[in-house]
Amino acid sequence: MDFWQRYRAIDARDIRFDGQFYTAVRTTGIYCRPSCPARTPKASNVTFYETSAAAHDAGYRACKRCLPEAVPGTPAWNLRQDIAGRAMRLISDGVVTRDGVDGLAARLGYSSRQLNRILSQELGAGPLSLARAGRAQTARTLLVSTSMKLADVAFAAGFSSVRQFNDTMAEVFGMTPTALRTARHPKAPAGSTALTLNLPYREPFDPGIFTFLAVRAIPGIEAGTPTSYARTLRLPQGDARFRVDYDAGAPGRPLTLTIGAVDLRDLPSLLSRVRRLFDLDADPVAIDSALAGDATLAAAVAGTPGIRMPGAMDPAEMLVRAMAGQQITVAAARTALTQLAAVGRPSLSPGEGLERMFPTPAEVAGGGSAVLRGPQRRIAALLAAAAAMADGGLDFGYGDSPESLAAKLLPLPGVGPWTTGYLAMRILGAPDVFLANDAAVRNGIRALGEGTAASTADFREASPWRSYATMHLWRAAARPASGTRRSTAAHTNQGTRPAEEANR
Repeated sequence: MDFWQRYRAIDARDIRFDGQFYTAVRTTGIYCRPSCPARTPKASNVTFYETSAAAHDAGYRACKRCLPEAVPGTPAWNLRQDIAGRAMRLISDGVVTRDGVDGLAARLGYSSRQLNRILSQELGAGPLSLARAGRAQTARTLLVSTSMKLADVAFAAGFSSVRQFNDTMAEVFGMTPTALRTARHPKAPAGSTALTLNLPYREPFDPGIFTFLAVRAIPGIEAGTPTSYARTLRLPQGDARFRVDYDAGAPGRPLTLTIGAVDLRDLPSLLSRVRRLFDLDADPVAIDSALAGDATLAAAVAGTPGIRMPGAMDPAEMLVRAMAGQQITVAAARTALTQLAAVGRPSLSPGEGLERMFPTPAEVAGGGSAVLRGPQRRIAALLAAAAAMADGGLDFGYGDSPESLAAKLLPLPGVGPWTTGYLAMRILGAPDVFLANDAAVRNGIRALGEGTAASTADFREASPWRSYATMHLWRAAARPASGTRRSTAAHTNQGTRPAEEANR
């Protein structure tokens, strides 16, 4: 967007752009979200920034009226597969807090100096400032949403000291942490150690993502319903457990995150991964507008606005799940993964029927052969991939691009373009993946295409949102026609890979 497009957005107070850029006003020294209800400033007094960190570095404070930090994140970090986008995904996952700027730079293949220069040029702030802005946002959320002690808030948000926490909050928000904490924040029930937070998102929101996760849930590790999802998760500092609930009947249709167990140092990483899992930084209006222009998809988009693309809580786990579910139904994949879960260890923070952890690559490589069933070629490929991850020979994650992810995974036996495309969707949130050879995608095209003009074979008109087109087509394929039996392909785990890929 150019300056005048952004200026028209703030003049219209368009909430769709909240979190996608920030408006700084020279005469007041504050920055706002685009939908701020204050009087629209003169264009000559306005500067737009890609990130709140850039506004901080330029000397601006957050607006106390519109709270620009209390908004969904920008979808740009999934759209962008350049160094800036990859760096932001890793910063959100807490890499700078855990490993420092040197660790972030090493993951991206740059020196710290090069990375700082690139991010400063592209985003207006370096990695330390971007991480600091994320800490401030997490701290503000905890201050106004929980009863945590101020010192606990400081360390949970990633600050190294209470003094650093106090100084940053005063600099960013122009208020002390105590002043930021309102009298309206919800109190935790007596004796409860759970944290409860609301997750901001852009409407509309299709709750079908809960069903997608529920039918794939592994008993003892995950639990799901059409409006809730819970699981255990291994994070850098220890085991965690959480639940997300959706209440369509409540004012604002809130998504509520309840954290049953977590090491406070892992809290920013957990929040980031939950948001990725539910695709909460997506811009559904922009996506639906693009997809609705395709004749095949128009009715599906109108009937299911705000469809989301499920993310991945753990990249290594996602590869294991994808390979274990090749060429079998969702139910069969769930059975296979339930058997595989037996080689994992019990959770150190069990609760609510969630008592086990998903196996690590080392556990899969060491014990998977005893519990996995099916074609030996597929089992051998899965065990080889797990062994490569366990010994460090295969390392991939949120900081990859679709191209680098494919370069790392395609040499593996049993992995082809379908698998790398699917994992780019789930792990990276890549929005423009179209799995043209997927059987369920073809079934979905047939289900939606009756009586409509033919789309191009690769749905290029829907670019850059073809991953969401894939979600609509999978949904259509899984919906049985009246009076007919649902096809096997419609039941398959995330669609069906080409047979030649499964046999590599």
